[in-house]
Amino acid sequence: MTPEPAPAPPPVIEIRDLHKSYGSLEVLKGVSITAPAGHVVAMIGSSGSGKSTLLRCCNLLEDSQQGEVIFCGEPVRWRGTGAHRRPADRAQVVRIRTNLSMVFQSFNLWSHMTVLQNVMEAPVTVLGQDRAEVEARARAYLAKVGIADKADAWPAQLSGGQQQRAAIARALCMEPKALLFDEPTSALDPELEQEVVRVIKALAEEGRTMIIVTHDMRLAADVAHHVVFLHRGVIEEEGPPEALFGAPRSERLRGFLSATQPA
Repeated sequence: MTPEPAPAPPPVIEIRDLHKSYGSLEVLKGVSITAPAGHVVAMIGSSGSGKSTLLRCCNLLEDSQQGEVIFCGEPVRWRGTGAHRRPADRAQVVRIRTNLSMVFQSFNLWSHMTVLQNVMEAPVTVLGQDRAEVEARARAYLAKVGIADKADAWPAQLSGGQQQRAAIARALCMEPKALLFDEPTSALDPELEQEVVRVIKALAEEGRTMIIVTHDMRLAADVAHHVVFLHRGVIEEEGPPEALFGAPRSERLRGFLSATQPA
């Protein structure tokens, strides 16, 4: 008999019917997304559409009021309901966060540490890993993002693009199962932006699982397997990039893309 094929692994990240409000302001109104292993999901949409909030809910930096957050097939356990809902298992939250490294718009490097110390800090202090092994890995990731020569520099001595690449190396040094990018290039001028875009494209080519919130439509088109267009807290349209950018069905998406085209 022919053996049955092995079942496909569960998605790295799965969000089902997520709702998030701040008081009376409903930011997410039942959003569902899936990021299978090795896939890149890009989230686009106007400011205030809920993109960054959704990313923070993925990483459990924000508590949602309804819906499921599932990591590698493991649902987050909750206690309470509605506005009082919180994760029930602190150890589970820590485990998930250490496997979902997030890269923020504003770099968030510690100014009192060198670049190398920034990259090493979490694996050593949070995961308790051997310092010498972490240092070797950190230097390798700094080389990967093109700033090996900046290991002993202070963050203030780096350009914005170099700081963001250091932040990416820091995220990679945790050896996460997925990377979350929240507008990684929006604080940079065009020349420095391209430094970071090249790194993100290289990571996508390696087959890393990523969710990217971005204003850069070219980046989304080039690296994503699946694009999600959020509008006022709901998914207005989603699909492969060639469909969304080449033949958008929604009038709102057509208007958004028209407004984001360079003059």
